[in-house]
Amino acid sequence: MSGRTHARVCPERTCVGCRERAAKSELLRIVMNKDECVPDHRGTLPGRGAYVHPALVCLDLAVRRRAFPRAFRVQGPLDTTALRADVEQAAP
Repeated sequence: MSGRTHARVCPERTCVGCRERAAKSELLRIVMNKDECVPDHRGTLPGRGAYVHPALVCLDLAVRRRAFPRAFRVQGPLDTTALRADVEQAAP
């Protein structure tokens, strides 16, 4: 052994709104349930996930860029009203 200490690596994800990389714990995981984007606070819901900062700015950017349909690999717009309500409630 070389005597080096190994720092624990924190998983990083990219916000689909602002495209900045951040620690997975700082981002909100979004999953698709039928034609609706649903927040996954525990990170245990099945399916493909997309990550966004829990801020309205990043959410608006993601909706305007059509990032959620692209991340979930589906055609057409997705309903983000439940997601918006959750982010607004969590915002200080």
